[in-house]
Amino acid sequence: MIRHVASAFVFAISLAGFALAEPTGTFRCAHDLGFGARSSLDPIANGRVLQVTEKIMNRLVRPGADGAPQPALATGWSANEDATVWTFDLREGVTFHDGSAFDASDVVYSLRRVLDPERDSPARAPVAMVEKVEALGSHRVQLTLGSPFADIPLQFMDFRLRIIPQGSGETIGQTGIGTGPFKVERFDPDGITVLTANHDYWEGPPGVARMEVIAIPDAQARLQALLGGQIDMERGITPQLQIVLESSDRYRVQQVPTGNWIGMVFRTDVEPYDDVRVRRALRLAADRQELLDLVLGGRGVVSCDTPVAPNDQYRANLSCPQNIPEAKRLLKEAGYSDGIDVELHISTLDPSWPAMAVAYQEQAAAAGIRVSIVKAATDGYWSEVWMQKDAVATRWNERPADQALNEIFRSDAKWNESYFDDPVFDRMLKEARRTLDYEERKSLYIDAQEYIFQNSGTLIPYHVSQLVGLTSRVRNLDPVKNDAIRWHLLEVED
Repeated sequence: MIRHVASAFVFAISLAGFALAEPTGTFRCAHDLGFGARSSLDPIANGRVLQVTEKIMNRLVRPGADGAPQPALATGWSANEDATVWTFDLREGVTFHDGSAFDASDVVYSLRRVLDPERDSPARAPVAMVEKVEALGSHRVQLTLGSPFADIPLQFMDFRLRIIPQGSGETIGQTGIGTGPFKVERFDPDGITVLTANHDYWEGPPGVARMEVIAIPDAQARLQALLGGQIDMERGITPQLQIVLESSDRYRVQQVPTGNWIGMVFRTDVEPYDDVRVRRALRLAADRQELLDLVLGGRGVVSCDTPVAPNDQYRANLSCPQNIPEAKRLLKEAGYSDGIDVELHISTLDPSWPAMAVAYQEQAAAAGIRVSIVKAATDGYWSEVWMQKDAVATRWNERPADQALNEIFRSDAKWNESYFDDPVFDRMLKEARRTLDYEERKSLYIDAQEYIFQNSGTLIPYHVSQLVGLTSRVRNLDPVKNDAIRWHLLEVED
């Protein structure tokens, strides 16, 4: 047996350790309304509002502070000898916000819903290898895979794979019923969504009574809202603003290393980006360290177009210095002796996009790449610009290596934003997933990263160390990536 059993005591709850006082205060944060009218509380929908779903719903498995799988609604897991059948033991005594008891039927329903090909959810990609989900009693589920997969617990850390009540799929987008530390009082994606403390939360009562998640599409407006006291947290702090915040006793700044990244995407199915030589030239024109220094003040790690986090066990160690002569040569060889014109679409949805675009514009000019920056509206950017225009700014939150590579680059992936269609790469990923030997599997994932470095249409200059601005009234916010925060521990001073 391959055993991956998580010790229950890691998250065991001692009632004596919790204060019985009622939670107090209101914590306010923002979301960017990136999906506009399509915004939803359905965790697997394209328009899910992450800043809400992360606080109201749980996963089976969640990332610990070190990124390793930790128990959540599942207390342990194990696999058969070839990792084609996985068994998850479920936590007992958990209830949903509507008072119904959590059990295996909810997990079966939630996962089958994700896996339904007719639903065409982007959340299907990380667990598409699962062919059958069935209950083994009231608090155990079994997953049967179509092929061996040794890293299933990593896949279930996906931020969208939240468990919802059996049969709630038609209403979950508005009700948001989950097992999380907060429950929905009012969902208003264009205004203020109100959450209240779930006193029956399985990890103990939350530290605040109320949360308000406010729609503020523009990044600069969110920063002003933090400075004005309208919100208590903003995760898009610039290095320049960090200096301002740290000079005042009204604010604090957390610096959190992450696998999050921003970059530029060039569609591989349209000219001139359908030529791999052009795509290589676009990447060779970038001075990534300079981009990191100019845009983020050096707070991050240079990336050579791999989406895999710097601390991931499968991260490839690549080198990617700027090479203007080679970029020119490749463009000439591709038939563009006079260079190319690029319309790069961005918005202020992310505060670092404009600075990145301007810095790259100046760098690429030396190679004959003439970049015109087109500023789009923030409202609806993800639905009307991203994956619609030929060249766009993008950003992704951290994912395990297999998930990142499959979800962003596999030919049939829902969010294959560069429209990368390469059978060789697809076969690499398939082989890596079915390889049980760790060193062989690692080698395959590294090969896959080297392949996209040479062939893809995505320029990933760096992974960010995120700067999180907080008002001084906030207490006990885990200094970790957003996906691993234990929201029930957060407190605020009145």
